[in-house]
Amino acid sequence: MNFLFVSRWGLIHDLAMQVQKEGHEVKYCILSKEDREVGDGFVQKVENWEEFKTWADVIIFDDSDFGDVCEKLRKEGKAVVGGTKYTDKLEFDRDFGTAEMKAAGLQTLPSWEFTSFDTAIEFVKSNPSRYVVKPSGDAQNEKVLSYVGQEEDGRDVITMLERYKKGWSKKMKAFQVQKFVAGVEVAIGAFFNGKDFILPAFINFEHKRMMNGDIGPATGEMGTTGFWASDTKLYRETLAKMRDRIQGYVGYFDINCIVNARGFYPLEVTPRYGYPTINLQMEGVLSKWGELHAACARGENFVLRTKRGLQVAVVVAVPPFPFVDPGAFKRFSEDAPIIFKKPLPEGVHPCDVKLVEGEWHLTGNSGYALVVTGSGSTMEDARRECYNRVRNIMIPNMFYRTDIGERWMRDSDLLQTWGALT
Repeated sequence: MNFLFVSRWGLIHDLAMQVQKEGHEVKYCILSKEDREVGDGFVQKVENWEEFKTWADVIIFDDSDFGDVCEKLRKEGKAVVGGTKYTDKLEFDRDFGTAEMKAAGLQTLPSWEFTSFDTAIEFVKSNPSRYVVKPSGDAQNEKVLSYVGQEEDGRDVITMLERYKKGWSKKMKAFQVQKFVAGVEVAIGAFFNGKDFILPAFINFEHKRMMNGDIGPATGEMGTTGFWASDTKLYRETLAKMRDRIQGYVGYFDINCIVNARGFYPLEVTPRYGYPTINLQMEGVLSKWGELHAACARGENFVLRTKRGLQVAVVVAVPPFPFVDPGAFKRFSEDAPIIFKKPLPEGVHPCDVKLVEGEWHLTGNSGYALVVTGSGSTMEDARRECYNRVRNIMIPNMFYRTDIGERWMRDSDLLQTWGALT
């Protein structure tokens, strides 16, 4: 088949490469000028994806905010993996997303949407408690703008909102203040074929902070652990309840939650691929990725075969990550070589990388270099395989967390105790 991949920031060429390895024809378009070199040499690149609509059997969009385009293409009879206008709004309008999950029967946390920092500050002063601040709209891609309150009376949230008002008011036009609840943070996602979820679902645990021990700026993710499970209470209380509301959506759909002894509290919806989640899923899926995506785009059922056990993903980055600073990237990281001490093993997924005369080099402007994965029957086995692969890599100024997966025993024990995985 002919697969056309469309990416806003150059995030999905690892999947495009895998589909190509399976024997399909692949073309890849990146819309961002700053990221146009990402993926060069790995797959065939095109500048204007619309010129290849007729050529493509399946068109894959890798991000949200393509819903309007996807709906138009589906009306033209094209097989499309991507969002809808409704699912785009679920992600970008946090207040709308929360309301929709509540209407679907999910147990949501109290939250309030603001467009004024002064109003939000007065709200916290009048209602002292522990809160989480999350940007809405395009600003939510700036993960460093999220803040998890530490004080029970909200004093630190007030201080942070005052700083946001001074320094980030132009970036943060709208934001959500959400009630904090303690528990295990866990995400569950599955592929959706426009009508229903394809099981098993992927249960995963994100490690969002830059440094070991969850210290430092939020990065999106520095690593993830996960496993596949067909039917659990976590699935029934989250994804399954959204099935009727996302009809027409095609692709991976994820809900991030806090789980404790009292229930399942969804935090946010991600109606798109996750990063590095998609790389981690490639470690654990045994089925052909081209066949899976073609089936989803055509609204067909699919038997998804996955590995047993656990998978681990570690992000390997270079400066200026997690910040986007083209000047710093040019000084410290641009065109830096990626060297493998031993022949290239499995489980190394190129991100902001290009292939030049058989060698991998860094490109783009963010420093999001590689995702390295491993799997095993136990978390210890999966971590060992993953970190052995990481130690085979040399990049100037590379850094990564060494504790991905260490909290597994605590988190999994609690989820089992609360019945979430049964």
